[in-house]
Formats: sequence, C-alpha cells, structure tokens
Amino acid sequence: MPALPVGINERLMKLRIPLSRIRHLPIISAYAPTLTSPDDVKEKFYEQFDQVIRSTPPSDTLVTVGDFNARVRGDYSSWKGVLGRHGVGKVNGNGLLLSKCTEHSLCITNTLLRMADKYKTTWMHPRSRHWHMIDFVIVRQRDIKDVRVTRAMTGAEGWTN
Repeated sequence: MPALPVGINERLMKLRIPLSRIRHLPIISAYAPTLTSPDDVKEKFYEQFDQVIRSTPPSDTLVTVGDFNARVRGDYSSWKGVLGRHGVGKVNGNGLLLSKCTEHSLCITNTLLRMADKYKTTWMHPRSRHWHMIDFVIVRQRDIKDVRVTRAMTGAEGWTN
C-alpha cells in the first residue's frame, strides 16, 4: 500500500488508495456516537465527518463505511437520492446522517437493493430483540452505478457489536 490509513480522531479514519495517476479511492471509516450520547458529542462528530468529506477532492470515488448508530428508514421519497426503498425499521434521533448525506449528495447503499433483512441488519436491540440497520456503506450519488451489492456480515466474534 502506498499510504497508511490516517486517523482523524478516535471515531474517523481515512485511507486514500490510488486507482491511477490522477484517480483515487478514499475510504472513510466511521464510528458515530450512540443515541444516548450527549448532543454536543454527536454534533462534533458530524462536524468532523463534514470536514473529512469536504477535504476529499470531488473527482475521487468516495466510499464511507461504518457504524453510524443511526436508523434511517423513513419516507424515501423525502430523501430522494439518499435513501432507497429497502430500508429496515424506523428513523431514530441520530438523524444528522440523513442531513449530511443530502448536503454532500451521498447515498446510503444499504437501502437500494431488495434482499432479506438478515443481510442488512447488524444490531439487535437488547430489550425489543428487533434487528436494526445501523452500519452503512455510503457513496456519492453519481457513483451509485458502481455499487453491485451491499451486505452486512453479522456474527463477528469479539467484545463489541
């Protein structure tokens, strides 16, 4: 690898892979604050996320992956280009993600394709035992044509979700 990942902070990391002499594939890895985190912590995360996206050249094919701790299914017609028809569950209070995606013309690819929920959900609520989609792959809307499938892989062995 010509470059190592760059840690922006404890919640954001960026790796920029050269595809050619003039084209790059930046991959942003994100771990957003949980729903119960204070609002100022969430706002700071999304301000930093915004800065990372703005610092990425518009010509690059941007891919963002991570645990955004946000449920985004809602009226997909209100979020045209950001959400597809195939989300899971309901929107929660971590909805800043939808606003940032709209602002930067990004699309949450997990909601585009029809497939079984088990291939989209990654977290089960401990009380309700309902599965939720909180981990996303996000690309620029103009790059949707390059996305063939987005599937979640649950069941990783470890001490965290």
